[in-house]
Amino acid sequence: MKRIILCTALLALAAPSNANDSSAAIGLGGLTLTQSDAVRIDSEELFLSMQRVTVKYRFTNTSAKDVETLVSFPLPPVPDDVGYYGDTTTPDWKADLDFRTLVDGKPVELGYREEVIVIGRPEMKDALVRLKELGWPVRHWDDYEFDTKFIQPLSPAKKAELVKAGLLAKLDETGEVFPNWQVQAHVTRRQIFPAGKTISVEHSYKPVMGGSVGGILDRDYRSEQSFKDYAAAYCIDKAFLTGFDKKRYAKKRDADGNPVGQFYVEKWLSYVLKSGANWKGPIRDFRLVVDKGSPANLVSFCMTGVKKISPTQFEVRKTNFEPAKDLDILIVEWPPLP
Repeated sequence: MKRIILCTALLALAAPSNANDSSAAIGLGGLTLTQSDAVRIDSEELFLSMQRVTVKYRFTNTSAKDVETLVSFPLPPVPDDVGYYGDTTTPDWKADLDFRTLVDGKPVELGYREEVIVIGRPEMKDALVRLKELGWPVRHWDDYEFDTKFIQPLSPAKKAELVKAGLLAKLDETGEVFPNWQVQAHVTRRQIFPAGKTISVEHSYKPVMGGSVGGILDRDYRSEQSFKDYAAAYCIDKAFLTGFDKKRYAKKRDADGNPVGQFYVEKWLSYVLKSGANWKGPIRDFRLVVDKGSPANLVSFCMTGVKKISPTQFEVRKTNFEPAKDLDILIVEWPPLP
């Protein structure tokens, strides 16, 4: 199984970072994010780093009745749309992510659900049922022999049928097909919002970073469409590339005295932000802080009003904020030369 490969060597690839709370409902198609008409977000403070992620909310129930609802914290889908996922495993939300939630300062009991998402077919709600009927594992990326065992034996007609249904997609004109679904995890809890009152909620956990050794940022790739798409996804601008080139192409020499470019590593951190728009009205007071880890690192992400507040941290503040898209962060690190 192959996907678009953007780099020469892949590390722990794009895995969950974190997400915004959302009210939810469990229907025939699984867990569905729903719009709340009574509970608003007064404030949200979001801190993103490579070591720890925290998000703090203040919710107010504006109605005259208590509201009890299922609240979901959706994690980014695995796998994402980049890379080869033969080595990817789904992180354990308790052991690997150390996911913790406090409500008014007290820990609460959490649940966990997984949904199957067909890429390009968000309306398709029976994907899990279809996969079970086929006898296919949901976590296709964990099975190195998935293609050999499940796809190659299919007749051309069956492949065409599954492509039409959306479970498979064509890689290119050769007709090669690959799995076209993702798994999205939701950390859930039952929550009571008291009538006319405000409560605080805090989530915290360790992000599992995606990344690559080297990548598509080198000058040789910048005329290619894949670089342009990558640059658009992370809002990479001229200032970022100038800083990258200054570091990457500085005069360095290896142990034998040969000139070399500075070695670099790309790290990716994703945040499901738009689910925060599922509450009543906009987020009244929103604050985002992104920490790039080291002053020497480079960082880029799509957000207006970014302000540098320390050698490693960048802040965004917004009022009456209605997130329309999720947040993807690129961090470039510069390990020392061997």
